[in-house]
Amino acid sequence: MTDDLIGRTIGHYRVRERVGGGGMGEVYLAEDTRLERTVALKFVPEPLSRDPVAKDRFMREARAASALDHPNICTIHSIDETEDGRVFIVMAYYEGKTIKERLARGPLPIAVAVETAVQVMQGLAKAHERGIVHRDIKPANLIRTADGVTKILDFGMAKLPAAARSPADEPHPGDLSDVEASDVTVTDGFMGTLGYMSPEQTRQERVDHRTDVWAVGVVIHEMTTGRAPFTGESAQAIVHAVRHEAPEPLTSARPDAPIELDRIVAKALAKRAEERYQHVDNMLVDLRLLRAQLEAESSSRAPASPRRAPSIAVLPFDNLSGDQEQEFFCDGVAEEIINALTRVEGLHVVARTSSFAFKGRNIDIREVGYKLNVNAVLEGSVRKSGSMLRIAVQLISVADGYQLWSEQYDREVEDIFAVQDEIALAIVNAQAVQLMGRQGAPLIRRHTSNVEAYTLYLKGRFHWNKRTEEEIQRGIEYFELSIREDPSYALAYAGLADCFNILGYYCVLSPQETFPKARANAVKALELDDSLAEAHTSLAFATLLYDWDWSSAETGFQRALALNPDYATAHHWYAEQLALMGRTDEAIGVALRVLAFDPLSLIINTLVGWIHYYAHDFDKAATKLEEVLELEPDFIPAHLWLGLAQQQIGKLDVAMGSLQRAIDLSKGNPLMWSALGRTYAAAGKTGEVRAVLDLLEEQFDRAYVPPYHIAAIHSAVGQADEAFAWLHTARERHDHWLLFLKVDPTWDDWRSDPRLKELMRQVGLPE
Repeated sequence: MTDDLIGRTIGHYRVRERVGGGGMGEVYLAEDTRLERTVALKFVPEPLSRDPVAKDRFMREARAASALDHPNICTIHSIDETEDGRVFIVMAYYEGKTIKERLARGPLPIAVAVETAVQVMQGLAKAHERGIVHRDIKPANLIRTADGVTKILDFGMAKLPAAARSPADEPHPGDLSDVEASDVTVTDGFMGTLGYMSPEQTRQERVDHRTDVWAVGVVIHEMTTGRAPFTGESAQAIVHAVRHEAPEPLTSARPDAPIELDRIVAKALAKRAEERYQHVDNMLVDLRLLRAQLEAESSSRAPASPRRAPSIAVLPFDNLSGDQEQEFFCDGVAEEIINALTRVEGLHVVARTSSFAFKGRNIDIREVGYKLNVNAVLEGSVRKSGSMLRIAVQLISVADGYQLWSEQYDREVEDIFAVQDEIALAIVNAQAVQLMGRQGAPLIRRHTSNVEAYTLYLKGRFHWNKRTEEEIQRGIEYFELSIREDPSYALAYAGLADCFNILGYYCVLSPQETFPKARANAVKALELDDSLAEAHTSLAFATLLYDWDWSSAETGFQRALALNPDYATAHHWYAEQLALMGRTDEAIGVALRVLAFDPLSLIINTLVGWIHYYAHDFDKAATKLEEVLELEPDFIPAHLWLGLAQQQIGKLDVAMGSLQRAIDLSKGNPLMWSALGRTYAAAGKTGEVRAVLDLLEEQFDRAYVPPYHIAAIHSAVGQADEAFAWLHTARERHDHWLLFLKVDPTWDDWRSDPRLKELMRQVGLPE
């Protein structure tokens, strides 16, 4: 195509300059004179415009791409034709550079390469969901905008869903051994770009979404090293490399490249499609985990590589007893070893939540190690018969899958503490790390010598970790039984405190029924053992939520973290306090630090989205919470705050769906109903708002419903007097949600109201 279009006005588009092109079209910058905005116009080359097959493909490309409404896919505004029959697509114009242009200056920073890959995979996930395969992912088709967003361009090579395809879209039998080397190959019904084609593309075989996985692997390699992995002086040489040659490892060309990124790329570039990631979602999860680890390292100013040594993950031990009731004991043994190892200087230990995410899953140990960013994994089994125990353990190297150490212990149940200590010390020796400066000192702290009390405590923690109302109530029963067995057992009191804190926080019971009990049990635990990080954390949380004593709570959290820097719950609740005070950057820093040793924790990942929500960064919040739901689709807190974020963004129908899911999963928790009521208000559904208010106000007379959340619905419909009346009720009843007044967007329209300022003063919040 010549430049005869420059300066012309086509419809209401004034063409300004040519900005690029390829085998399936030429792209021009234009001014939309009607809406006064800059757009990009993509034209079919004139010879192909006369070809009905090519023209039909171009039209279907536009229809397919226009249906893909996603932040990481180029927006299609419309499709049109010139007077002489040339078809063109009107697309959004983005200021920025393509990845190809950026690579002309050299490789990208690792964090930028990973972030770019994440965004590309997010866009492809949307396309694949619609049955569309791009087939031409390459640096020239990816643009990074000025604000750091990556957009996928040019679905001109896209393989459409079966219902939308024509015979011309199907591959023809043949090979590429005789074609000429060029940027884009379009021959005999075959389409693609040499160097980025999957092996099956080069053989003109039928392709699916895994060919896009391959191409993204190639792009990551090129972004990281600065050079394409498959090159040659001819098309034949490139095809041979794609089919038969292994690319250079990233770490060879780029020493600061994380080993995990090398593994991700190697899996994406498996020659056989069935050996690659089978879905983009699987690759996306791995990339997001790596991104979180890189962010955590950056936040803590650690070295650029997220690889740490020595480091270990302790998996939940298998129950070989033939009695499901003994599962708690197996989990408890593993958890005690985790707790012991966190006391070892120089040893990075993955938190329980992330290690236990692999429970019941048959996954290769090396993959577990890569996902958790450790160089060793401990797995084991427990067989309990009467008073006898058999515990078998083995320490495995992630690098090669070989066993570093193994042992079997046959002991009486009364010897459980000694066995746990032996295992922990053996790991210390195998990993060659220091033992808190005291070589050979015991690692397992015997908080009780009563094995029955210990067993009941393990049952309590087993049920508490499930975090449902029913399971927490069972946890309370076991902790209380444990205390009856040993009234001096400090950990059991801390367990009780945790149970009451959670029941209060999620409004299962009223603040008066929960937080004073949490505080009393935490105080009792500290009277027995002032060195318990768990008890300091529980007391700080109750002090914050019930006494509204911000200073004492912060001191308590800091004391807990000084005693145990790897205690995830202390990080979690301290980050919440910081966010409620408006100290967003500090809160994010604390949350990212805990993700470094607890990367798969659903609640900590949700916490990051939660902080972004209350910082009024709703897009980031929604993105993070969607990631959580990809890990666990039924995680209630993620549905709740995702729905609230979607409401703020303006995606009201989607928000209603998210919040209805939260209601269903939580069996009608009032927090979820309140959020849905506010969303109904935003959508102008006054009848539905009234129905929700009636429901909650009726429940308020017979069960606990936080007044704050009834006030929030009245606020959403502009009923200020009713809203503040309910807020005063919340003040009288110690409703801990009042601590959200400073950051909750619900009250943004009332910031200048003296009644709101006075309430904030009463709960200790600065304006």
